[in-house]
Amino acid sequence: MEYTTLGDTGVTVSQVCLGCMSFGTGREWMMDPEEGQEMIDRAIELGVNFFDTANVYSNGESEEILGDALSEYDRDEQVVATKVFGQMREDDPNSGGLSRKTIEQELDASLERLGMDTVDLYQIHRWDPDTPVETTMRALDDAVRRGKVRYLGASSMWAHQFAEALHTSDRLGLERFATMQNHYNVLYREEEREMLPLCEREGIGVIPWSPLARGVAARPHDEVDATTRGETDEFLDGMPYLDGGGEEVNERVAELADEEGVSMGQIALAWLLEKDWVDAPIVGTTSVEHLEDAVEATELDLSESDVEYLEEPYEPLPVAGHE
Repeated sequence: MEYTTLGDTGVTVSQVCLGCMSFGTGREWMMDPEEGQEMIDRAIELGVNFFDTANVYSNGESEEILGDALSEYDRDEQVVATKVFGQMREDDPNSGGLSRKTIEQELDASLERLGMDTVDLYQIHRWDPDTPVETTMRALDDAVRRGKVRYLGASSMWAHQFAEALHTSDRLGLERFATMQNHYNVLYREEEREMLPLCEREGIGVIPWSPLARGVAARPHDEVDATTRGETDEFLDGMPYLDGGGEEVNERVAELADEEGVSMGQIALAWLLEKDWVDAPIVGTTSVEHLEDAVEATELDLSESDVEYLEEPYEPLPVAGHE
């Protein structure tokens, strides 16, 4: 495993972050607690020390599975991230959003499910247009000062919103966001226009979600529906991965993978890791074999010409992933 520093936090994390959205019963392709334990055990064996979940993943089950699995290890050796924003209970509108009430009650609920007194990285899952950013940042700052959270992170939003949040924290002397978890992969590069340069300038750690484009970058484009997830993942329908030059990019990933004797997913991850502004892609998988492939990808170096070859067909795409 290769390791890196997470933004300007000084925290050392594995270059592969294990995404835990696949833990629970929310979808038919997801993993039960025993399978989740097996995945986490193997991840730790491989040197993974960074785990990302959210309260809404299988309505809290993902946090419970992750917490139970990590309880068998030295908690101080792991870096755990979770998120808040999505509504947890249909009959309780205050179980979602980024008000002080929501943040405080949902953070306590997440910590209980994780079996932890403190979470390393607490992220807002999306931007809340109904709550003033000052209110959100003050509530998050209080969570850090109370010792319930070590670092703050954000996820997909417009760059101007993220800049406003950073400026608000600086103006009020509050804890600022240290990381950005955004939508970025070889088939979707719109974040390169504004968000990633902003993160680079501000010393923000970047931990992209969907680094394999929900599996589209990991297999030939005519085989996307060949898996259970490909057939049932409704979020995939709204993604523009194969629009514009996407099919040709996908074909070039396959071509390079064949030349190097590695998988397409390893080429796609290696492309991300060649980007200086990327710290640790969040890899979600239900296969231990695919996890092992992802870890091996940290040792794969692409040449400058390889990177240019993969990028050349790309065309501008509609922004996707903010909702």
